[in-house]
Amino acid sequence: MHRLAKYARHLPALLGLGLLVAAIWGVAHEARHLRLADIEHALAAIPQRALVLSFGFTILSYGVLTFYDRLGTIYAGHKVSYARAAFASFCAYALSHNLGFAAVSGAAVRYRLYAHWGLQPVQIAKVIAFCSLTFGLGGMVLGGAILFVEPGSVPLLGERLPHGVMYACGAGLWLIVAGYVTLSRVLGTVRMFGHEVTLPGWRMAIVQVLLATVDVALTAAIFFTLLPAAPGLTYLRFLGVYVASYTAGLAANLPGGIGVFDSAMLLGLEPYLDAPPVVGAILIFRLYYYIIPLFLAGSLFAGNEVLVRGAVLRGRVARGTAATRWSEPDFAVAAGTGAVTLCGVLLLSLSVLDPRPDFSWINPDFAVIVENAGQYVPSLIGTGLLLLALGLAQRVTLAWGSTIVLLLLGAAFTGAQGINLWIPATLVLATAVIAPFRPAYYRDARLLSGPLRAETAVPLFALIACVLALAAVRSHVRYLSANSWWQVVLSQEAPNSVRVTVFLTVVLALVAAWRLLRPSRVNWLAWGVDGRHRYTGLGATPPRRADGLVFGESGRAAIPFRRFGPVLLGLGDPVGAEVDRISAIWRLRDLAQQEALDVAFWNAGPDLLRVYADLGLTPLPLGSDGLPLPQPAVPQRSGRYLCCVAERDLRVLTPLLPALADEQLRPAVGPQPVKTRAVLGRA
Repeated sequence: MHRLAKYARHLPALLGLGLLVAAIWGVAHEARHLRLADIEHALAAIPQRALVLSFGFTILSYGVLTFYDRLGTIYAGHKVSYARAAFASFCAYALSHNLGFAAVSGAAVRYRLYAHWGLQPVQIAKVIAFCSLTFGLGGMVLGGAILFVEPGSVPLLGERLPHGVMYACGAGLWLIVAGYVTLSRVLGTVRMFGHEVTLPGWRMAIVQVLLATVDVALTAAIFFTLLPAAPGLTYLRFLGVYVASYTAGLAANLPGGIGVFDSAMLLGLEPYLDAPPVVGAILIFRLYYYIIPLFLAGSLFAGNEVLVRGAVLRGRVARGTAATRWSEPDFAVAAGTGAVTLCGVLLLSLSVLDPRPDFSWINPDFAVIVENAGQYVPSLIGTGLLLLALGLAQRVTLAWGSTIVLLLLGAAFTGAQGINLWIPATLVLATAVIAPFRPAYYRDARLLSGPLRAETAVPLFALIACVLALAAVRSHVRYLSANSWWQVVLSQEAPNSVRVTVFLTVVLALVAAWRLLRPSRVNWLAWGVDGRHRYTGLGATPPRRADGLVFGESGRAAIPFRRFGPVLLGLGDPVGAEVDRISAIWRLRDLAQQEALDVAFWNAGPDLLRVYADLGLTPLPLGSDGLPLPQPAVPQRSGRYLCCVAERDLRVLTPLLPALADEQLRPAVGPQPVKTRAVLGRA
């Protein structure tokens, strides 16, 4: 059973990979005859009235989303003003729509804002759960209607499945919504994960359903307004294509559903429209719904972080601590990861954006080199950037340096090829986004974690061999009109041997590169005389029992842990040097991943709850009996928390907590300043 659960954890990643591969195939299929001039003509043909109306729908859509948070705070029992709820909603949805990474997900953004406004962790968890549920209700209502009225509008499935199956799926979606409203009216509370969960009143549940339905309809209208009139394309049929495409983008777990949403829209609208007007509508839709809100929300959220935490930052500078570690710049990490991902997709799509490079303005000798590279080399750089984005999300130092090199190399190639200036400018801008935040990427890659061993030597030599093989293949694909590596694989003009070689070599190179790039294995110290002594030396009272000790990146902070079934449980907050405590938390999370376990933290204090929230953990206040409190606790600075993946692990941990509270001495939140300086001085 444990092994089955271990493999089940990889299902979301495999689903996302499968959808991304399908998206690449779909885009290649639709873009075979697509040229930049066609897209430019399609963009120019969009009436100004449609642009204004679409922008108005965007404002209305984000306006409806603000009521999600407003109702969520009422449901949580701590109503905040509409202005604050609107601010939190806009920042959370604009950032999570674009980035899709846990470090700055909607949950992490809401936690930061609502905690500052006085909400307790359980109340914030209620707001997040309320908003997440509301977001899905509208899709269920409209999806059910589409499956009944226009079942053939669903891309790929509508024409292949019997209508009876589609009707049954639609009825199932409606039953879920009706069941939710009924439970809110009849029961009021349900028991989940060992806790009583209070449902919103039935009136609020109905308002949830109506708001979510209006929101999905408005968001679809943003896109539909930008399309030209087409025979047979009604709003309801378009809605079927949109809901299915958006769902696929969410399932892929990619920033903004990039590639998956777009290819699904192209395939779904293929019976009604040619590709150029659809691509033009996609570009405007992403500009309105994703890019403009991202810049606005990012600026607002970053400004709020500076204003709220400025006093903390000034205090740390006065004490001589590392100011760059303030708030462990989570926003910078996630924003950089999202920007690099988009740049990777951009380089992979060069043949569609501008298939005719112009080399007339550069030195002829250099022009030969750049011309020979064609779209082949930039597409490989784009693929490398997608892989490095994973390393950036894991905060790997080598990924940071390699990303800057590849971004600048991609900017040099695209600039030298005379491609539209905005493409190399975008790559340079992405470089500027991640370059100043070197301290945020503090984890060693496996390649640099120690002496060269077999487990790193084999992937290193394999990667070198793959790079040489791809360079040798280049001479065989120069003659192709579109020679991005993925187009070579799909091309009927290239020999099958070349197509297979390119595909297998790229896949092998990605696997080898990731084995070198991924964070090094976390070593831990067994809990014995040495472990207890090292922990005591950091100025903390050791727990009575522990399995081991994990240190931060610099070895100046540590956290003890115990294993309980599928959970690796940290015992209290890390203790030691303040600048190293956050990395100790992340390293314990990494150790849990190595052992295919969930990470959790017991007896955690309030100071680092934001970090636990960034790991996707729910903070639950603990009572005097060691059990999570059923209701939000009265705000207390000295409160203690259990931070865990509640939907999976709370049932496992709850029976163990009272005994754990009895046998463990509570560790100190952190050493006294004098003790910390003494320890650092001896080091």
